[in-house]
Amino acid sequence: MSNKDQSYQGVMNRKSEIMIKSVGIDYRDFELEGISFDYERMMRETGYSLQEMQSIQGESGVGNTPLLELKNLTGLARKLAPEGKGARIFIKDEAANPSGSFKARRAANAVYHAKKLGYKGVIAATSGNYGAAVASQAAMQGLKCIIVQECYDSTGKGQPEIIEKARKCEAYGAEVLQLTVGPELFYIFLQLLEETGYFNASLYTPFGIAGVETLGYELAMEFREKEGRDPDVVVCTNAGGGNLTGTARGLMKAGADGVRIVAASVNLKGLHMASDNHFNKKSFTTGHTGFGIPFATWPDRSDVPRSAARPLRYMDRYVLVNQGEVFYMTEALAQLEGLERGPAGNTSLVAAFSLAQEMDADQIIVVQETEYTGAGKHIQPQLHFAKENGIEILFGNPEDEKQGINIIFPEHPSLIKARDIDVNQLRASYIKNCIKINEVDKISNTDLQFIIEECKGTESFVREKLSELNIEIIE
Repeated sequence: MSNKDQSYQGVMNRKSEIMIKSVGIDYRDFELEGISFDYERMMRETGYSLQEMQSIQGESGVGNTPLLELKNLTGLARKLAPEGKGARIFIKDEAANPSGSFKARRAANAVYHAKKLGYKGVIAATSGNYGAAVASQAAMQGLKCIIVQECYDSTGKGQPEIIEKARKCEAYGAEVLQLTVGPELFYIFLQLLEETGYFNASLYTPFGIAGVETLGYELAMEFREKEGRDPDVVVCTNAGGGNLTGTARGLMKAGADGVRIVAASVNLKGLHMASDNHFNKKSFTTGHTGFGIPFATWPDRSDVPRSAARPLRYMDRYVLVNQGEVFYMTEALAQLEGLERGPAGNTSLVAAFSLAQEMDADQIIVVQETEYTGAGKHIQPQLHFAKENGIEILFGNPEDEKQGINIIFPEHPSLIKARDIDVNQLRASYIKNCIKINEVDKISNTDLQFIIEECKGTESFVREKLSELNIEIIE
């Protein structure tokens, strides 16, 4: 261990220095005067071209995953929809990637870059599929790998899905460090980066986000080949925002500018993600509002100074679904389509099933990812774990579901609903956070344009919100 100050505050004081060494990016190069930074330049200069990413991923068997039409679920949606409604539902089967999820796209780029820069190993702080993806890619590239997980509450009780992912990481040869919920995750993560000199394979670097661009690009190309046109709507399960950001950017690179991007998260309102008591009250470890809302309204809360995942720049709509609905749809996908997939990706399938009923029958809606399922990720151990933690499992109306109290399976598929979040409220929250965190009372016109791009708002809306905060704009 280094002879440097290893206290919590001592390590945090060296955060910027550790990050520069472990990512190979000096984020200060992209900062502009005031509150702005040059996002597109950061993506250009530290990422890879689309062709380079496709080549990197192809070398490790990542990408070019199947695009499947869910004819039986489409048929069910049409039975429930008004006459002439019921869009065709498709799914991009990302479980076909080597580690079983779309995260392999992020990891392939990040680990390739680490090797290119001469790092001996990679570290990722993640409880989810990304850990398995990084471990898998590190094994292919001959690099050491450490995965740091937030896994247990203070009683030592761990979520079955997270424990399952730890086993998967270890199967690929990674060392897994499992921690209790709380602020020590980032502290230990920084210590390990400094001690080992390994690469920070963060979810939020330009390399990782750019890796998902191939997914969006593939979607557009596959639909043009199969259907002669782009899909109308793409639904993305949304947590930290990298999935949505990368997919949207890939679609844009394909020229598919008319595709509407919908974010979908599981509603875990009232369950605090850093609470020891709440940690095991939730049945979803990702794709939920505990990540989706905070990261949409302030993306730079991640483990790098400037996150490359900036979902509010790209989303056209944000909807919430409930836990019971996702479990129900996971079973429906298996029993109607013969596809057993993990619940996280099925968050967006619930949303697509509901939204398809609003759309015309000749339109197309696509769920842009699936994930593998396994011993701890299957819905049975998840529901058993929920019961052990005092959660009641019921059939009824999902509208009555109370997060942390019960999980309600819909007693009829007509009760499955995607519930809209007011995206303008998210935009207003982003603007408020931006002003508060930067501690400014006046901004430049450059800053104004930056905020407009960041929240995908109109100039009049952004000016109005800034005025409410008594912020002067220097024209």
